[in-house]
Amino acid sequence: MQSLADIDWDHWTPVDRATLLFVVRDGEVLLIRKKQGLGAGKINGPGGRLEPGETVEACAVRETEEELVTTPSTPKHAGRLQFQFVDGYSIDVHVFRSDSCDREPQETEEAVPLWARLDAIPYEEMWEDDRIWLPLMLSRQPFHGRFLFADDAMLDYEMLP
Repeated sequence: MQSLADIDWDHWTPVDRATLLFVVRDGEVLLIRKKQGLGAGKINGPGGRLEPGETVEACAVRETEEELVTTPSTPKHAGRLQFQFVDGYSIDVHVFRSDSCDREPQETEEAVPLWARLDAIPYEEMWEDDRIWLPLMLSRQPFHGRFLFADDAMLDYEMLP
């Protein structure tokens, strides 16, 4: 598997379904430095895997509460990301955006909160794909991306209409 063309997207079924949520307010975006799990050590948005019977929106809120001890206000679906890894792992991620949260985020065993100015997002410490779709989310443009990774290295991607 070297490119997205090697994947039968019509029959693609992810191993996991997950969410990411970004609070954007006052010219800043709320990010986290992950302490454990997929992407540990990287900067990303709060999020995680869906539990059985859970909606993607409920998952996005729950994961933000668990990772940062704050509740995002009225999250809006922003886009979808489909990741295939050459080792066979795959994940379908729904991305949400919120304009506020009910209290200042706190560090937990899972994550360290980080407010980044919109003109100073630390892409060099994030997954390689983030620089492609995060600007779309920040400008409120819907997006749907597909990405192929070998460990941390992005091999191929496409943004769908």
